[in-house]
Amino acid sequence: MTTDSAGPGTASPARRRLTILAAALFGLFVVGVLVVVMGAPIAVRVARIEGQAMSPTLRDQDRILVDRWAYHGHSPQRDDIVMMRYPLDPSRFFVKRVIAQPGERLQLRDGRVYVDDRLLDDSYVFPDFRSHDDWGPELVPEGHYFVMGDRRNNSSDSRHWGFVPAGYIVGKVAYRWFPFAEAQRF
Repeated sequence: MTTDSAGPGTASPARRRLTILAAALFGLFVVGVLVVVMGAPIAVRVARIEGQAMSPTLRDQDRILVDRWAYHGHSPQRDDIVMMRYPLDPSRFFVKRVIAQPGERLQLRDGRVYVDDRLLDDSYVFPDFRSHDDWGPELVPEGHYFVMGDRRNNSSDSRHWGFVPAGYIVGKVAYRWFPFAEAQRF
């Protein structure tokens, strides 16, 4: 039979170090859980796509994660997919693609988008989803963005309700997490 040389009721130095390490790791785990539980709603928003305006990129009932910190320190860029407040009813949220930034001149000719007189590469828009309307030319005002859905012939967007104030952009769509088989980072 072995006995602990430190005597009855006292732990050996090795056992005390192990207990301290276990307590420290448990404390870090608890702090980590609290940060995730309390901080996640601030940093990430979970949302569900309703409708086909962003199809085929995002489809009806897809589940997404929106990075709410994506634009702290820099502005939305062309082609970013963003969650934003709907300008005509800020209590509602839409998901659209940034097409033009502040200070850019925008025009649509037969459904093709021109930014500063250069044809925009929008190959993500399927031919059957392309509109054939004309719009502009207009200069995107400072502090605003022009957004559109990827299904151009079935999207309520800046062509209909105007430019989006920068303050209405909630964050950048970072991931589609459902359906699981189509999970993807944007």
